[in-house]
Amino acid sequence: MHDVRYDAVHDEIVVPVPYAQAILTFRGGADGQEGPIRIIQGPKTGAIGSRLDVDPVHNEIFTYTGNTVTVYPREANGDVAPIRVIRGPDTQLKRPYGIAVDPINDILVIGLNSNFGSDEPSVSEETKEKGAILIFNRTDNGNIKPRGVIRGPKSGIIRINQMQLYPQRKLIVAAMPGIIDDMEPQGAFLGIWTYDDNGDVPPKWKLPAGDRTKLKKPFGVVLNPKNKEVIISDMRNQGVLVFSVPEIF
Repeated sequence: MHDVRYDAVHDEIVVPVPYAQAILTFRGGADGQEGPIRIIQGPKTGAIGSRLDVDPVHNEIFTYTGNTVTVYPREANGDVAPIRVIRGPDTQLKRPYGIAVDPINDILVIGLNSNFGSDEPSVSEETKEKGAILIFNRTDNGNIKPRGVIRGPKSGIIRINQMQLYPQRKLIVAAMPGIIDDMEPQGAFLGIWTYDDNGDVPPKWKLPAGDRTKLKKPFGVVLNPKNKEVIISDMRNQGVLVFSVPEIF
């Protein structure tokens, strides 16, 4: 599993299992060999990706597979079809790699991977697609254009891994670990954008990899608003780093 989400409202742990094409929900206090309380899986459900996010307000689970975003009822159990599907050329969805939902401002954000390190064909380094951040409305459905697309050299985005949203200030906090094949890629960073950003926009705030931050390949991120901290897991460091960043809270 590449993702796990804790739903504090309902005290549940939600995990995507792409090899089993399933979404598992456990009690918050689950321990040992305790089975899930709900499983979404089956032909109607379709494929399940390696990451998801939970909307505990509207009782929905968001995930993706291929170039498609699917939404399921949070309390669903068994072979359940998605209630919404975002898919099609207008969506600009290609190699999604991160997902986050804001149920307060009704925003859905998708992070895209690049084709660096993949078997996708490209003519040259210049033609290789870079990653991006796609911003949708939470209730979007079908072949719909994103309300915002952050992409380009100024953005610094090669690929986006895990993201967190901060509804109070309408911020997107995203780990940008750089080229997938590089152990300590140049230009890796944690970047922070706003919901209104669109185009080739640099991050409003940035924690770059380097000697000062000790970041090498930031992969995951969690926000701690109470103590005004950003917590980052680093793939190359194989550790967790905590930064005090009161200016974003």
